[in-house]
Amino acid sequence: MTTSITPTPRTAIVTGAASGIGAATVLELARQGYRTVGIDINAEGADATAFEATKINALTHTAVPADVADEAQIIAAFDRALGFLGHLDVLVTSAGVADTTPFMSLSVATFRAVHAINVIGTFLCIREAAQRMQRGGRICTIASVAGLRGGGLSGTAAYAASKGGVLALTKSAARALAAQGICVNTVAPGATYTPMIAEHWKNDAHRARVEAMSVLNRTADAHEIAASIAFLVSAQASAITGSTLVADNGLMMY
Repeated sequence: MTTSITPTPRTAIVTGAASGIGAATVLELARQGYRTVGIDINAEGADATAFEATKINALTHTAVPADVADEAQIIAAFDRALGFLGHLDVLVTSAGVADTTPFMSLSVATFRAVHAINVIGTFLCIREAAQRMQRGGRICTIASVAGLRGGGLSGTAAYAASKGGVLALTKSAARALAAQGICVNTVAPGATYTPMIAEHWKNDAHRARVEAMSVLNRTADAHEIAASIAFLVSAQASAITGSTLVADNGLMMY
């Protein structure tokens, strides 16, 4: 008599899980059979995403409140997450903020605040995940076409520079973690409809200008970016590391 062994579900931590691309990624991974922990400073929003994930599959999902720019909070959050998940296969660093302050009006305080979340927060989460991952671990960061082209859409200098930092950090992490068998990649979205740009998209002229910059002349939905992320953390992307998947409706073709 033979007995079948049920495969252990893959597990993921997703930051920025309360809304936007982070929330969409939690739900996409749930559809693919993952157990997830969402981390977000917005505890109520992250809890709501985890609740929606439980409706998608029968596996367990939860959320942990934390500020990604706070080292002590992130270390504690990852400890809690690992206690819940048991092991960690995937990290997605979706937590981020935008800023539209014009260049000459930008203060050092604002510049630092944006970098604290977008760059330092990404670094902290990569470091803590890598300490808890086995060989075969996958990490996906979230950059932006703003980091490739220096802004010019909605976000300006602080945001563009921070996302350029994420692009470089991703490659650095891919080099550093290769010996551990951990692959690190990034997705660079173009205009994507999330709460981060919702207010700007109320300006029809601005929306039309940005959309016209892409060959598909449209704004992406968060679930489309989540699908790209899900690919990069899957076994199908096992030969990909240190790479940037540009999901921008053809904007960077110009």
